[in-house]
Amino acid sequence: MGDTHFAAWNEATAARIARDMFGIDVASVRLLGSNEDLNARIETADRAPLVLKVTHPGISRDALEAQVAAGDHLTAAGLGLVVPRTHPTVQGDPIGAVEWSDGTRLVRLLDFVPGGSPTEAARPPAGAADRLGAAAGALTAALTGFTHPGLLGGGDWDLREAGRIVAASRLHLDPDVATQVDLAMRLADARLGPLRDTLRVQATHGDLTGDNLLCDASGAIVGVIDFGDLGLGWVAAEAAVTASSLLQHDGDALALAFDAIAAFDARLPLTEPEIAALWPAILMRAAVLVASAGRVLAADPSNEYAAARMPLERRILARALELELDEAEALLRHALGRVPALPSVLGLMVDGLADAPCLDLTVTSQVHDSGSWTDPDASVQALLALAGASGSAVTAYGERRLTASAAAGDPPRSLALGIDLAVPVGTRVVAPAAGTVAVGEALALAFDEGGAVLVHGTSASVTHGERVVAGQELGVAVGPDAMAVLHVQLAACASLTPPPLARPAQERAWRELCPDPSSLIGRTSVAVQDADADRLARRRDDVVAQVQEHYYAQPPRIERGWRHHLIDVDGRAYLDMVNNVAILGHGEPRLAHAVDAQMRRLNTNSRFHYGAIVELSERLASLAPDGLDTVMLVNSGSEAVDLALRIVRAVTGREDVLALTEAYHGWTIGADAVSTSLGDNPRALDTRPSWVHLLDAPNTYRGTHRGDDAHLYLPDALDRIAALDDAGVSLAGFIAEPLFGNGGGIALPDGYLAGVWAAIRARGGLCISDEVQVSYGRLGRHFWGFEQQGAVPDVITVAKAMGNGHPLGAVITSREVADAFAVEGSFFSSAGGSPVSCVVGTAVLDILESDGLQDNARVVGERLANGLRALAGAHPALGAVHGMGLYLGVEVVAGGPDAPDSAGAREICDALLDQGVIVQPTGDHKNVLKIKPPMTIDDAAVDRFLAALDRVLTWREARRAL
Repeated sequence: MGDTHFAAWNEATAARIARDMFGIDVASVRLLGSNEDLNARIETADRAPLVLKVTHPGISRDALEAQVAAGDHLTAAGLGLVVPRTHPTVQGDPIGAVEWSDGTRLVRLLDFVPGGSPTEAARPPAGAADRLGAAAGALTAALTGFTHPGLLGGGDWDLREAGRIVAASRLHLDPDVATQVDLAMRLADARLGPLRDTLRVQATHGDLTGDNLLCDASGAIVGVIDFGDLGLGWVAAEAAVTASSLLQHDGDALALAFDAIAAFDARLPLTEPEIAALWPAILMRAAVLVASAGRVLAADPSNEYAAARMPLERRILARALELELDEAEALLRHALGRVPALPSVLGLMVDGLADAPCLDLTVTSQVHDSGSWTDPDASVQALLALAGASGSAVTAYGERRLTASAAAGDPPRSLALGIDLAVPVGTRVVAPAAGTVAVGEALALAFDEGGAVLVHGTSASVTHGERVVAGQELGVAVGPDAMAVLHVQLAACASLTPPPLARPAQERAWRELCPDPSSLIGRTSVAVQDADADRLARRRDDVVAQVQEHYYAQPPRIERGWRHHLIDVDGRAYLDMVNNVAILGHGEPRLAHAVDAQMRRLNTNSRFHYGAIVELSERLASLAPDGLDTVMLVNSGSEAVDLALRIVRAVTGREDVLALTEAYHGWTIGADAVSTSLGDNPRALDTRPSWVHLLDAPNTYRGTHRGDDAHLYLPDALDRIAALDDAGVSLAGFIAEPLFGNGGGIALPDGYLAGVWAAIRARGGLCISDEVQVSYGRLGRHFWGFEQQGAVPDVITVAKAMGNGHPLGAVITSREVADAFAVEGSFFSSAGGSPVSCVVGTAVLDILESDGLQDNARVVGERLANGLRALAGAHPALGAVHGMGLYLGVEVVAGGPDAPDSAGAREICDALLDQGVIVQPTGDHKNVLKIKPPMTIDDAAVDRFLAALDRVLTWREARRAL
């Protein structure tokens, strides 16, 4: 083919090789990614697309011939999968050769097999993991009898060589990553050591993942590609490769891995040693992926494919390390239907507990009030306290407990696989059946008929390895004081040590692996809280109007809050980045005490005379600018806005009101009339009543005037007001948020409100500042949002933060305006200004001040905003960061201000939920991440949120780059 020396890999080089070596009429070329080989898709004028593969120098001709033969073998096996054919060179050779700058490289031309990846999406569709595992099992089974001289073992992707590969690559890894790789290899080696010689070895594809198993539009697997890793290897390793590839995905990736393994086993049954070796092999595969990527990138930093895969491969490794090896093997056995049965009859282990009180440790238990769950010892102390009053106490099997580990935000180990007993020191523990004792950290009794029981907290009366009979004493309860705490747990697999707590997602498996031990203490199973979020969602849909929406398609069931955390019934604490109503955070005990005390004394309506309404109103008036000294208390922000509109119309004797587009003010008829947010009402601009007139939203990011031109919004507004004058419109007033709330916290141009308000007042109108979302110190540097604009309104509306979730709002204005409103008659709001509501409002202000939450919003908000700006600089999906203090919004874009990405924002929010963070999109395009957390948020929570957002964006970009 003329000059066969090449140095650069590009479209022109690929076209030349295809044309000269294979005689192809090349129409176009697209380079494809690979760790080490050079691949390109070749479009031709007269045939179907082809793939040109230029191998790396370490591949022999024999190995490539083995790949060709393996493809022919699988085609002949009749699996119904398309395998790429090899096309000969112009000389009739299936393999060509070119001289590269690093030596001779072999070249092949193959069919391009059409189809998509069954696992391309961040969340693979239902059944994808099963189909992937089934195809991998069938292919591996078909290769069982395949042999070829070029079929060698010991390659870089043969897991039998994992130790060598990792050792050779380790120096190229960051220290933290190297530590994870070392841990994975150490755990895997320890478990695999005695098993190596018992594992089947045969021809394996070596890379049966969603990248190389192709599906049609229905999701059915229709083809297999890329035999570059073909060689001799463990059958268990082939299953591990497929399963580990699923650990990169969002959602319950562990369940995906187990589904794939079960489907693999259904096509090619795994042996007992292979089951024991499988999770160690997954750890090895993950370690090799991460280590090899480090080596490849050290040799070729420009390898975009390897760079894109690295974050996903590190995620695979982290996920593989989430399970202890015993735990993983137990779950595997359950997935494969190989869980042994326990003895049918078991006697008592501990007597006298049939009537002992049961301590509730679920999320809704009062034991966890006031944040006591954050103390790791709180549950034990509560159990001992309950036992102290009655002589003994127990906990419930199968409950989902709230523990201190919930604050980490990861899916928690909260499902109780055993029971805890608080009993007097010296209480006897006896064998419930015959078996053999093992004495260690726990006292374990392996039953003769299968399975075992484990007991923690005893002093053994028997020796290690001793045979015992039913009823024989095993030990006595020990503790530092008069009472001791025992933990009792059954295990179907006697050789494995199960954890005391498991992830609720694996409940079905663990109920078989660790059955309820309540009968061992003479009790029946205790009914625990129904924690099925999906079932509750269906009940909600049956009785709650669909238009009363909820966050997320499959929402977690939130039943507790604490400060800036929301806690679901699985015991997982989500970082709350969106709940601006709970300004003091959730579960505030001082507020709860104030409400409880007042509710016990009196709650009535504001027409009665009592101190609480005066105290709250005085506090609000003292916080408002001079002259705004009169307060009207209501139930909500919508009611406050409605009342404010009535006031300005009544006082001025005019009907017409000016508002901004993109704004949201509430749901009542009046508040909705001046709301134009398309995100809340897609028909908003078409359904405004005739008395509402609109100004163009001064959106400095996406609007008519941007950046340095933002000052032009004010003359535009003044021109619009003048045009209304010319049309004979007399304005009663103007309403605006000083920062766009539902628009994502976009600040108005400096001087905008002062200029517009001056024009309104010059015409006899009144100005309303809607502070429902932005007030109460949330902006950090300002208590009221209008302070940022250096202007003072005539009427203030406030709610949300005012009650920390209690229905409470207010309108603050001057005595003159309030008195003029009397032409409408008397004003009354049933719960607005009630004693309880007023005590709530005063307590909120007290705690806000005493805890320095406004200053916290300034300091922590600056840290949060700076972190978001740094992420926006690193990730193209993020645009501008709006707002100030703890009232922020982040644009999600697909190229800039004029390309808002609503789908991307939703995808990011869903992925953040997997990371234990709650964020929601807002704005007319639903593309702005709304970030308005409780003002208790601290540096650690901010750093956790930023790290989670960084991970989500990195994984998203990695998938898109592949």
